[in-house]
Amino acid sequence: MKTLLKSEELIQFLAAIYLFSRLSFAWWWFPALLLLPDISMIGYLINPAVGAVLYNIVHHKGLGIVIGLIGLALGNQYLMLAGVILFAHSSMDRVAGYGLKYADSFKHTSLGTM
Repeated sequence: MKTLLKSEELIQFLAAIYLFSRLSFAWWWFPALLLLPDISMIGYLINPAVGAVLYNIVHHKGLGIVIGLIGLALGNQYLMLAGVILFAHSSMDRVAGYGLKYADSFKHTSLGTM
């Protein structure tokens, strides 16, 4: 089952790359911005509960989809870029085994214990 889930996430990551290709940004923007959502881990400096909340908000695929769709509706390429990057990053993390976090520990995720 884990392999099936990871393959699904990989396909979503590839879809995000395709969506990025439809935007009018140079290709180097994609790798340059791809790890930016991990800034949300700064909440772990306070405690695991705050870290988990911030991490989960930023790494929820729904946020990327909503921001991207708002950008599409407004014709705003920057919002579409932000949505694609958030979605791509979350998919990439899931492929690597990083799920959404529980409040007790960074290593306790929706995909199991790391």
